Amino acid sequence: MFTGIIEEVATVKSLIADGGNLHLVLKSQLAPELKIDQSVAHNGTCLTVVETDADTFRVTAIAETLDRTNLGALKEGDAVNLERCMRFDGRLDGHIVQGHVDRTGTVKAVEEEDGSWKYWFTFDDPEAEKGQVTVEKGSVCVNGVSLTVVDSEPDGFSVAIIPYTYEHTNFHRLKVGDKVNLEFDILGKYVARYLGQLKLS
Repeated sequence: MFTGIIEEVATVKSLIADGGNLHLVLKSQLAPELKIDQSVAHNGTCLTVVETDADTFRVTAIAETLDRTNLGALKEGDAVNLERCMRFDGRLDGHIVQGHVDRTGTVKAVEEEDGSWKYWFTFDDPEAEKGQVTVEKGSVCVNGVSLTVVDSEPDGFSVAIIPYTYEHTNFHRLKVGDKVNLEFDILGKYVARYLGQLKLS
């Protein structure tokens, strides 16, 4: 379980295809502190550490993960948002994030607003009602970043990004047309399911 507060932006060092799997080697300052079998969120996707080195670590994404996230589109040199799993002896600064990406979205527009940025996203899944639960002032996780929804629409939503988040995550690299990982608020999904408004596969 995670909070959506990014600890570091790592760099993809290498990508190794292995059947339907993809091994990702990332350069990270967190590498010396990581342990094998530890869960780490990569752009909001929970993956298990399988190898560590002085300044790199390796994780494996299986076909199911690659189908549901933007990890399969990564290239060497790309920036990846990292967060280690939540500690229960600390404050929950973001919101409850499972690291289970619901689906991907696409950057529709980026608007600079005199010191902050407004990002608009559309849902890649044409079934807009299928698990895509956003409400204004509610929580959403974009590439692993816990954010507050500004505008909620049937086919997408917007968020406002402050300078710190812009500079300390991979948001400053996002441009129109880029794919992002989306995880909707677990409480909202349960409420919508209870009310019969959410179709789950």
